[in-house]
Amino acid sequence: MERLIIDTHAHIFPSKIATKAVKNIGNFYGIEMDGSGEIDYLLEHGKKAGVTHFIVCSSATTSAQVHSINEFILREISDKNNVFGLGALHPDLSDEELDAAIDFITSNNLIGIKLHPDFQRFNIDDKAAYRIYERCEGKLPILFHTGDERYDFSAPQRLAKVAKDFPNLKCIGAHFGGYSRWAEIDCYLGLDNVYFDTSSALFKLTPKDAKDMIEKLGEDKFMFGVDFPMWEHSEEMERFEKLGLTETQKDKILFKNAIKFYGLEKLLKWKSQAKKTIIAIENFVCKIVNFHLKK
Repeated sequence: MERLIIDTHAHIFPSKIATKAVKNIGNFYGIEMDGSGEIDYLLEHGKKAGVTHFIVCSSATTSAQVHSINEFILREISDKNNVFGLGALHPDLSDEELDAAIDFITSNNLIGIKLHPDFQRFNIDDKAAYRIYERCEGKLPILFHTGDERYDFSAPQRLAKVAKDFPNLKCIGAHFGGYSRWAEIDCYLGLDNVYFDTSSALFKLTPKDAKDMIEKLGEDKFMFGVDFPMWEHSEEMERFEKLGLTETQKDKILFKNAIKFYGLEKLLKWKSQAKKTIIAIENFVCKIVNFHLKK
């Protein structure tokens, strides 16, 4: 298979709030950020770094934002054959609202859920959040922001507890399983349903430490992610290449693990065929128009 590069962790925002959102995220993490949080910027700069596919998301900081965010994600990806979307949920949704949101997500082929406990202010193992996991288990994978030494909402141990309580819930612990709390990742050992991404970690971890963690937790469990707009794709690819991984390991992390985890084989083929069909229709219409113009 030709090597793809899938960025499995990218945030996008509507144009009218993108600049403000990027600034707020930078302030939250104390990191100076440049560039735009809009999808066109993501695709342009990702392509320059060799990234072929993207999985995009946006976190709902309140339950009132859930539906508009899901509509926004769907709208942004609908005409792009190399972009997939994650839906937003929030523990404060009522049972009826939660059911409606999940129905919207599944019926529109969004491939999973993104939760950010630190932004959304809930503990991963809070019983209110268990209503989400009950509905997603066996159906929708969840990408969790995990770890931050300033907070305990997304502590690695909390995700490990959820993974044990919901063994058929497919989870991703972002940022190598615990941003700035990597000393605690042993709690994930033996949990077959917990996976990880490389986003917002390689800038802090040494290449040796990152490689050791990949080998400890399993090369079959890691996916490449940039955490756009936190970082540029070019700098994250440069950091990734410094890890000293084998070509087989690179293939797994850059695309094979993501395809398997999210079940993207059929969607990749469908989106590719849909794009070809659209191009064929456009070409046909152009021929008809040109024919009539020449008459």
